Amino acid sequence: MFNFDDTSRKSKEAMDTMLKSYSDAAKGVQAIATEAAEYSKKSFQDAVNHFETLSGARSFETVFELQTGFIKSSYENFIAEATKMGEMYADLAKGAYKPYEPPVSAPPAKSPKAPQVTPTAA
Repeated sequence: MFNFDDTSRKSKEAMDTMLKSYSDAAKGVQAIATEAAEYSKKSFQDAVNHFETLSGARSFETVFELQTGFIKSSYENFIAEATKMGEMYADLAKGAYKPYEPPVSAPPAKSPKAPQVTPTAA
């Protein structure tokens, strides 16, 4: 028979799981956005500082050395930030999936077997 208490409890559990998942996802996206904004600010400030340093250079060799060092450090910073952001996205995906993991991995409940019907020749 249909049990309203069970249905109500299951619906509440599903809603709680969904709300927790959305809350965790929102926190993860906010952390990623904050990290991206901080990286952008730092990158812009580094570029401004580099331009100021370049404007004071007196020789082509100095400009070349400064530019080479800036490009190298910018590339290394970008790779480090991209790795960090990739890990943050992976953690976000894992966190979003975690509440649904137990119900998905649980074996389905056995239903009563239907009686076997044998076809008869007509």
